[in-house]
Amino acid sequence: MDLPLLPGGRRLDWEQLLAPVREALQARLGSPVMHAATQPGGFSPGLAARLRLADGRRVFIKAAGLHPNPDTPALLRAEAQITAALPASAPSPRLLWSYDDQGWVALAFEDIQGKLPTLPWQPGELQRVLEVVAELAVTLTPAPVAAPSVATRLGAAFSGWQRLAAAAEHGHDDLAGLDPWARRHLDRLVAVEQTWPAAAAGGTLLHLDLRADNLLLTPTRVMVVDWPWAGIGAAWVDLLLLLPSVCAQGGPQPETLFERHAVSRGADPDAVTAVLAALAGYLVRESRQPPPPGLPTLRAFQQDHSRPALTWLRQRTGWP
Repeated sequence: MDLPLLPGGRRLDWEQLLAPVREALQARLGSPVMHAATQPGGFSPGLAARLRLADGRRVFIKAAGLHPNPDTPALLRAEAQITAALPASAPSPRLLWSYDDQGWVALAFEDIQGKLPTLPWQPGELQRVLEVVAELAVTLTPAPVAAPSVATRLGAAFSGWQRLAAAAEHGHDDLAGLDPWARRHLDRLVAVEQTWPAAAAGGTLLHLDLRADNLLLTPTRVMVVDWPWAGIGAAWVDLLLLLPSVCAQGGPQPETLFERHAVSRGADPDAVTAVLAALAGYLVRESRQPPPPGLPTLRAFQQDHSRPALTWLRQRTGWP
């Protein structure tokens, strides 16, 4: 079986930015850009680059306009709001400034001298990442930032089983290719999925998009990047959302990691199953849709990650 690696969106390079935008950003930087290295991973079709400036400073910058994906600037605005309010102790790069003009949004962060996790996952690096999940839960409880609840942030997306059932009922989806177990239990999955908003409630600020390409490993820390989806909920939700991705990228099965982790202690088993059902339904349903503009690899990535999520869900429910 081929191992799915990091997602591969089509990034803009620094030189491909519209000249007025590039000039405006360089003016904000206060020094000419001598070298720009586009960074791998992620799905954004915008710019994500490490810049070396003439005065010797290094800065990481993200930027996007309305084309090819009109949703990207709004995500950057949300990320700016969240990261600007994170406490200094949070394991995340510091936001230096933001730019928002004529549909273009850019964020400048301190440049972190780190690397993405090695894939397939290596035990030592995975242990460091699991430790930072625990650190986040402590540092961000109670939530230090005004943010939507998890139910508000993910509510529309985390209704995949309901949307699949409705599409089948109205003749819009024949459910061809759907996992036989999921098809057999679709009504039960819909019922469990409907309970997830209450199950995920809590007081922790959550990243909600933890995966390998949103983590940077330095010699001393694991830094968490890309915060546009942050919301407030139960401390264990970030761990649950991360683990199917870990499994899909060569790591251990999710259940053992979840049960042994500090943030899962005391979690209601039915609540965990409900959120997992919502995650699996989201991944399964989205993987069956056409790719969004500018994000050609997203559906294959979601399909790869739906498999361990569905296997874990089947294990937790015990349904034959």
